Amino acid sequence: MGDMILITGANGFVGRAAVKAARSKGIEVTAVYRSTPAPEWASDPGITPLQADLSNPDCVPKLAEAAQTCGATIHAAAHLGGDAAHLENDTRRATEILLSALPKDMRLVLVSSIAVYDTLKLTPGDILTEASPLETSDTAHDGYAKAKLQQEEHCQASGLATWILRPGAVYGPGRSWHALMGFWASKLHVQISSDGQLPLVHVDHLADSLFQAARTAPKGTPVVNVIDDDLPTRARFLKAHRNSAGWPHLTISISFKIWLLLARLLKPVSSKLPGLFQEPVLRARLMPLSYPNEALRAALGGADRAPFEQMLAQSVEQPK
Repeated sequence: MGDMILITGANGFVGRAAVKAARSKGIEVTAVYRSTPAPEWASDPGITPLQADLSNPDCVPKLAEAAQTCGATIHAAAHLGGDAAHLENDTRRATEILLSALPKDMRLVLVSSIAVYDTLKLTPGDILTEASPLETSDTAHDGYAKAKLQQEEHCQASGLATWILRPGAVYGPGRSWHALMGFWASKLHVQISSDGQLPLVHVDHLADSLFQAARTAPKGTPVVNVIDDDLPTRARFLKAHRNSAGWPHLTISISFKIWLLLARLLKPVSSKLPGLFQEPVLRARLMPLSYPNEALRAALGGADRAPFEQMLAQSVEQPK
């Protein structure tokens, strides 16, 4: 086993940042991608591109061979949408196939999600930590949360030395907006307002934590939420985004309490309505909570590179 890190989903938003973080430290990377390698890899002799469809078991032999020279794997490959078939193939099944290819002395870092917590068991104003109750794969509020829970279960059962990192909403260059603000009605943004913090993490901060976990021997199967130090409220986020990106232009604000009441009144027909009219989805995305990151900093160290407004402005200004 060597110092090289194997990174799945290496051409995705998080995976690409993880590759960059490792290379900035002089660590060689085996970058696993599905279709088209990132163009910058061709000029970097420290990156070994490896094409593999993780949902196809035929990729196991070459994954296993590549893993022999790596000391750790950062598993960032996953489906980000809500399509059930893609979640089954590209998240759950892909994780099973990857695990079958890794040697038993491999260190594994899973990119999970903060979406796995059961916010139906929390109340507005609560503090969400690693000890907060989880959903189950049978009762998850949506397909994405279910697939992430299944990923965690597979990794915990693998016998590998495993870190489970649960990032909040990841933003960065080319991805400054997120689904935790409300919804769009044509050009009008309907903001579901609350005094709670937004559980955000800049993609570079997440990549720093992933790299540090890949270089750190876990004790047991540690779980840490990956959240920035400087977390804005929704009002602060909206102001900063307008200042940096110039939009949204038109916004109407509705309080979380009023929207929650509306969702409860519409419960008999909620299955036919968009997710934010369904209480489990609404609470998971928009309930006012606080998100400390003491466990992250104690386990893996690190700090924000700059205050939130500066990180957001850089995300808007930089190309993807």
